[in-house]
Amino acid sequence: MVEYLIVILANLLVGGMIGLTGIAGFLLPMLYSGFMGMPAAQGMALSFFAFLISGVLGAWNYHRAKNLDVRLGLLISAGSLIGASLGVWLNLLMDESLVKRILYLVVLASGISILLRKDRDRKTGGREKLPAWGMVAFGLVTGALCALSGAGGPILVMPLLVVLGVPVKTAVGVALFNSIFIAIPSCIGYSLQCDPGTFLSLLAVSMISHGAGVWAGSRNTSFLKPEPLKKGVAVFSVCIAVFKLITG
Repeated sequence: MVEYLIVILANLLVGGMIGLTGIAGFLLPMLYSGFMGMPAAQGMALSFFAFLISGVLGAWNYHRAKNLDVRLGLLISAGSLIGASLGVWLNLLMDESLVKRILYLVVLASGISILLRKDRDRKTGGREKLPAWGMVAFGLVTGALCALSGAGGPILVMPLLVVLGVPVKTAVGVALFNSIFIAIPSCIGYSLQCDPGTFLSLLAVSMISHGAGVWAGSRNTSFLKPEPLKKGVAVFSVCIAVFKLITG
């Protein structure tokens, strides 16, 4: 029962932070594998099913607000479907301890990027920076890295899109949309490696609580300022990643 309670609370909190800021999903695989001691495949499967929920809800909200460039999202996601499949395959071939260290390194880099990034909208539109095939290649590489490490998608894709000149709100919308296509092959690949006896019941409570958290967070953005929350998540992520890298 303690395990179920932790999963429910974690998904409510992380889902809420995703609803408010668009980030924080990468904390789930770290919690599952790094602190709860779950097998890496089970932790990844639970995490990516949660990312699928937050991606669908988040992308829909951004589309309604006209902050989703569908063409750009489809180009990146075409590469991400292939890249995520490759990332899952590589993950299952690697030693579990190496996979965890990759996750911690990605979380560390992501936390640092949040602290250093400035949320300033750009006037240029991102698509002039790379041709269509370049955006597909971008999706392939980021999709593989996200699926391999469990980093989700927005935490890596969104800052890189901003660097390429995509306006911040559009970058968040595209990254959430793209996370759906990273999650689909990841959910399938990792769940096939899990024991269905315990996995299915944990999956049910995690998806329900994660969806509730995302919904609540996205409905209450006016009550909390997302920027301090982002910084708090970043500092926490850096500290935890450094601790886990040092202690193993």
